[in-house]
Amino acid sequence: MSSDAVVAASAEAIRTGSKSFAAAARLFDPLTRDDCVMLYAWCRHCDDVIDGQEFGHDARADYRNGQEQRLQELRSQTHAAATGNPGPDPVFKALSRVVARKAMPARHLDELLDGFAMDVRERRYETIGDVLDYGYHVAGVVGVMMAIIMGVRDEATIDRASDLGIGFQLTNIARDVVDDARAGRVYLPADWLAQEGLSAINAEDPSQRAALFRVAQRLLDEAELYYQSALVGMAQLPWRSAWAIATARRVYRAIGTRLRALGSNAWDSRVSTSRAEKLKLLTLALGDVAVSRIRREGVSRAGLYQRPGRRG
Repeated sequence: MSSDAVVAASAEAIRTGSKSFAAAARLFDPLTRDDCVMLYAWCRHCDDVIDGQEFGHDARADYRNGQEQRLQELRSQTHAAATGNPGPDPVFKALSRVVARKAMPARHLDELLDGFAMDVRERRYETIGDVLDYGYHVAGVVGVMMAIIMGVRDEATIDRASDLGIGFQLTNIARDVVDDARAGRVYLPADWLAQEGLSAINAEDPSQRAALFRVAQRLLDEAELYYQSALVGMAQLPWRSAWAIATARRVYRAIGTRLRALGSNAWDSRVSTSRAEKLKLLTLALGDVAVSRIRREGVSRAGLYQRPGRRG
């Protein structure tokens, strides 16, 4: 498969599976865009394989059957791709190309797969610390890898990229509380639920919605800390990359804002942003990039999640 064909296959997967990412990715310079799209296509593929979905939708009823085996197969394919032996699958050909071109540390690929393993093994999230650990492994590390693609090697800036991914994931969790519960998954901290008198989530019980919203709102408050931290790191990115990332940040924060406004009705339908709203947020994001370059004193990361390898 030619280089152009590998990129095209990855881009098609993103257009189908993540409209928000596809929109933001247009702002990257061509080479950065290709590498980000190819990495994201691998992330999307792994998620779909684990959950028995296509492009993030329509999970098979029996998706739990064989999950552990599928995870191990993904890990084997990923390791082979990282060492220059991707096989015929365009997803792994693309991954191999990105790893080689950007000297991507293989441990980050494994960290993402470790996040999927938490789902496969049905990890229970007792505290917000547990949720943040999950958030790093399924999204924060994606931010880390994207930053590496954009040329970042400074660990402090990479921390900020991780923060943005965690913020995204916390917003996703708040948005998908009911859908996740229907799939048998709970990502809200058990101790926060207990404080609201809930030992389990019943997705079909409307009497729980007010309490669930209060917990989700706390999660969105937590996400805001990570969004604020992430803005600092954008000052270290090339302009076009910073604009793309700032746009994604604006889009996800807008989802959180809408969830807050809907209150206990937040899960009556899936919350998203329209094309027109995305265009407006794209303009606002350009201002965020300018601000990040002017206010270089930044926001402290004290108390935020410390990714593996950065813990004292």
